[in-house]
Amino acid sequence: MKNELFRFKQFSVDQAHCPMKINTDGVLLGAMAHHPSPRQILDIGTGTGVIALMLAQRFLAAQVEAVEIDAQAADTANRNFENSGFVNRPVVYHISFEDFSAAKKYDLIVSNPPFFVNDLKNPDVRKTTARHTNESFFQCLLQKSAAMLNEGGELWLILPVKQAEKIIADASGLGLVLAERIQVHSDVSKPAFRQICCFSNRNEDFTEQDFMIYQSHSAYTEAYKQLLKDFFLIF
Repeated sequence: MKNELFRFKQFSVDQAHCPMKINTDGVLLGAMAHHPSPRQILDIGTGTGVIALMLAQRFLAAQVEAVEIDAQAADTANRNFENSGFVNRPVVYHISFEDFSAAKKYDLIVSNPPFFVNDLKNPDVRKTTARHTNESFFQCLLQKSAAMLNEGGELWLILPVKQAEKIIADASGLGLVLAERIQVHSDVSKPAFRQICCFSNRNEDFTEQDFMIYQSHSAYTEAYKQLLKDFFLIF
């Protein structure tokens, strides 16, 4: 049986029983999403809990809450939270985001959402839930996030390029303005394959940048190393 434990510098993540393992999308979002001084953070679809843990490490004064629809993944995330050095700050709720409600509002909401829309589904039901969704989920994600954000709060999503433009347009209709966009490329010779988008409920100057993961085959860029040096043991 292969080792399911992924070790970071300040915590470890058990990936057993989670349909979605730790991947580049998640760690990029966990390292890039930012806010001037978040006190309340929400991670939608936390999976292993890795994004929530990265945010707990980065923002020491923040309470981090997470929701996860898959029961086994929620249990695993909870164990990862309990075994981390951030006890009692990250908490997970086993519930769908559609059914989730909170009395508080959040300064920062993040999600690495399932983004295969109308694509061929995986025969594994749990993997389908983690990876596939429909248009109504994104409508719910945007509508509820807009209602749950504090004034000046931000919603950060990582999305496939082909879906990002529609989501940006839909968000605008709900009062969420695209404040920042990061175009993620494998390397300088390839087009972007992901967009990390920051939406704000107040008008802000728009910024955009390109981010390269590799400088050559199997060699990471200095930007990637600097981004993840506080997390990855190899850096």
